[in-house]
Amino acid sequence: MIRAVVVDDEKLVRKGFISLIDWAQFGIVMVGEAADGRSALELLERVEVDLLFTDITMPVMSGFELIKEVRQRYPRVKSVVLTCHHEFDFVQEALRLGAIDYIVKTLLEMDNADDVINRIVERFEWEEGSQATYKSDGNPKRTLASTALLFNPLTDAKEGGQLFQLGIVRRNPIEELGRMWMAQLVHTPTLEEISRDLGSEIHRRWQIAIVTGLEDQPLEDVRRTLESKLPLTLFYRANGAEPVRISYDELTPAKSEMQKPIEQFMDNGLDLRWTLYAADWGDFLRIIEEQRAEPAEIIHFAETLCQEWVGVIVKQTDASVLLSDIKHNRNWADWKNWLRRFADLVQLRMIELSLSKEVMLCLIRAVKYMKLNAGDKINQADVAGHVNMSRSYFSQCFARLVGESFGNVLRDMRIDRAKGLLLQTSLPIYEIASMAGFEDDKYFSKLFRERVGKLPSEYRVEGGKEVLS
Repeated sequence: MIRAVVVDDEKLVRKGFISLIDWAQFGIVMVGEAADGRSALELLERVEVDLLFTDITMPVMSGFELIKEVRQRYPRVKSVVLTCHHEFDFVQEALRLGAIDYIVKTLLEMDNADDVINRIVERFEWEEGSQATYKSDGNPKRTLASTALLFNPLTDAKEGGQLFQLGIVRRNPIEELGRMWMAQLVHTPTLEEISRDLGSEIHRRWQIAIVTGLEDQPLEDVRRTLESKLPLTLFYRANGAEPVRISYDELTPAKSEMQKPIEQFMDNGLDLRWTLYAADWGDFLRIIEEQRAEPAEIIHFAETLCQEWVGVIVKQTDASVLLSDIKHNRNWADWKNWLRRFADLVQLRMIELSLSKEVMLCLIRAVKYMKLNAGDKINQADVAGHVNMSRSYFSQCFARLVGESFGNVLRDMRIDRAKGLLLQTSLPIYEIASMAGFEDDKYFSKLFRERVGKLPSEYRVEGGKEVLS
């Protein structure tokens, strides 16, 4: 027999809750009631209790404080939260403090009361059984289910309350793993339950994994492995509104993971060869997947792509759209589509200019070489020679690509380099002029004022503010 008490500051709610249910048929006997947390603690000193139903918002002592106190003083007593439909954030906090379930008071009616109490009794018995298992020997806790549901949030918002409404979650123990939530499927759901609970609305906010192969694993090892390995695995495996099925063995490889640094590979990708050749496109995607580039690295690469090639290969409007769409990319499948769009824009630009792939790549290499060496004494002949093009043909193709002469583009690159040096160093103006590729500091100051609207010294003092034209 399960001995239970009800704690709620509204007397009619307590009486209504007690009278609504035939407690005896569930093996429950009501042994008391209280109007607030302090009275409930006094009751627990006098009466042996197994199950506590408590409201959250009460005078004297809140439900949160009561659950915490009960767990410390009477660890065998299980708590169930009585809440209103709008308090799911409170429910999440109560479950963190140790509550085993919750009941929405406004939704509890005669036709669903039996299902609700049955669920709570099942959860109570599972908790009792798991505690007995953990105390039966001195060994570390182990998983009690072979399969678990993992929920990885797609936003920074705390949305745990949404999960607690799912039947699958409410019938199984759930715990927080960093930003994720894990529900061990002690009560295995049917296919119908999975289909009903894990619908499109859940997938809009969560990446979901069904992890198998957890039989009798050390619980702490499972927590550490899932927390460290699962988010990135989900990032690359997720595709569409279906849970990703993963074996636990896939997350715990036998060999040590010695991955090559991917930063240099991503930097090399700025040469855009992957945008023009099918074989390079395939290799580019494959290496990113194999080396498991972090989402932050991919975001940085995408932003750099747009910033480096806006106005040269990608139009300003297209670059703005691509940059805006970055925040909507939730997994690798989304990123592959984004990269494909960028590649299509590069190819479209090449077709508009009537250039071959080979010439397009030469011009891209030329622009990168100029940016890298703008501070040196380079000229058009040097750059044409670097990309193995004749000077006259290079000059013609380069002007078509960027819409300006080589000299103007190189001067703008040197001005940009000077801007950075002015803001990042305290070097004298004449030295900055030399480092930016200008032989005459007076000419540099005059040109800088023409292009920026103020002298280099003024630009530095005013923290990089420019005169709007």
